[in-house]
Amino acid sequence: MSSVAVAAPAAPSALRVPPNKWLVTLSVTFGTLMGAIDASIVNVAMPQLRASVGATVQEITWTTTGFALATVMVMPLTAFLGRLFGQKRVYLACLGLFIIGSFLCGLAWNLPSLVLFRAIQGFGAGALQPTEQAILRQTFPPKEQGMAMALFSMAVMVGPAIGPTLGGYIVDNFHWSWIFFINVPVGILGFFMVMRFVHEPEDLLAANRAEGEKQRKNLDWQGILLLCVGLAALQYLLEEGQSNDWFESAEIVLCTLVSGICLVAFVIRELTAVAPVVNLRLFKDAVFTSGTMLSALMFSILMASMFLLPLFMQELLGFTATQSGLALMPRTLLMLVLMPIIGRIYTRFPPQVFITAGLAFTGLGVFQMSHFNLSTGTRNIMAAIMLQGLGFALMMVPLSTVALSRIPRHRMPDATGLNSLIRQIGGSIGLAVFASLLSRYGTQGKAVLATHLTAERPEVMARLAQIRGGFMARGMDYAHAQETALRMLSGLTARQGMVLAFDKLFVLAALLFLVVMPLVLFLKAPKLKDGPSEPVHIDVEI
Repeated sequence: MSSVAVAAPAAPSALRVPPNKWLVTLSVTFGTLMGAIDASIVNVAMPQLRASVGATVQEITWTTTGFALATVMVMPLTAFLGRLFGQKRVYLACLGLFIIGSFLCGLAWNLPSLVLFRAIQGFGAGALQPTEQAILRQTFPPKEQGMAMALFSMAVMVGPAIGPTLGGYIVDNFHWSWIFFINVPVGILGFFMVMRFVHEPEDLLAANRAEGEKQRKNLDWQGILLLCVGLAALQYLLEEGQSNDWFESAEIVLCTLVSGICLVAFVIRELTAVAPVVNLRLFKDAVFTSGTMLSALMFSILMASMFLLPLFMQELLGFTATQSGLALMPRTLLMLVLMPIIGRIYTRFPPQVFITAGLAFTGLGVFQMSHFNLSTGTRNIMAAIMLQGLGFALMMVPLSTVALSRIPRHRMPDATGLNSLIRQIGGSIGLAVFASLLSRYGTQGKAVLATHLTAERPEVMARLAQIRGGFMARGMDYAHAQETALRMLSGLTARQGMVLAFDKLFVLAALLFLVVMPLVLFLKAPKLKDGPSEPVHIDVEI
């Protein structure tokens, strides 16, 4: 194998047919899309999983916690593993592990086996996103980097969006095991396509061999241990904090201390190690840092809104899981249509224009959701989420592109691993914070409304009499009807209190988009003529 420089003629013996970038893209997207879908698809199958493996509500959450813990531990190690074994080999090994884990999950016979197999899935899924991102950056020429990141963003953003809908359909019409078995044929197809169409350039192989040899001589076991323990503790407290009442739990306090100590020690270790397992010095680049942090915040709010809105529709508006998924589908379809278009026109305008417009549209869409009430219909919901879809499409492509614009090719796996990790943690933080605030605001909303339910208010007494009369008309005696009417009025109050809680959270999310706008000033992509002159394609066999 050999590589051909873009700007210089190659010797006849070194000539290779350029790769078909679309086949490379399709090959590596299978794994990323499946991993993104599986992060959320299990949520809708929880009742069936509980019944099948005999678990409580608290215990069954370990199926998602185990997957998340394994995923975040692998993401930052992607570049390290790629230098030791080769980028393509790592991708194939992780995709194979994901396929095996998926098959075993479908065969799980009890809770421990299901949690173990979900962790195997997570270990496989962890390297798929950052490796795909690096491969696409190395495959597409500089002027088409926006298109490359548009294709990557479609898999990352659309996966969590369609996961619940797809899972709901499968669970409603087939056995729950098929949410895992469906990954097997798709994964096998992606595996063989990667083997055939994706090959690493010789210049990157040479650079990785040199750094890999240095890593073997100075293996950073301390860094690996500190990273795994610190991230596992952090992800656990984010996943389980709400259900354990946060710092009222000694377990969560311990996880906080362990994660804080280990991650601080990890940073110190990586900045002093001869061959660090994770290259934290990439954060010295202001463009990479600001782009990564903006992506994490955007993903956190995306995950929070994807958690809040279906919950609002199902708990308060009475939608089924399938109906709520279908109501959210226009946002996903709009993103699918717009992302390739934005990727194509990305070079015509400064990235700040796209990102600022995206922040504005998304904030406006989320703010519209703060006016939702118990009479809100599907049309109102679609109008708000279509604005969000437009905003996310405008933001995600430029952010993914410009954040990595000044990263050298041989450091791309390091950068994509960190970018994916921070985005994943951002999503977990968003879910944890908004889920905790929802519970708190719901309690506060009910308490505020309850202060107005007094016997001195004629409208309250009239409403109570109306409800009591309805029950008495069905044959209840006065005392029983009065008691039932009071409980019903309390339930209506709690429901309205939850509406207020959702509205407050939507306002908070909208404000967050305005707060981060100053970070856009740090995003200054280099001009294309200043881009890399080294080969940017991946060789393929002929």
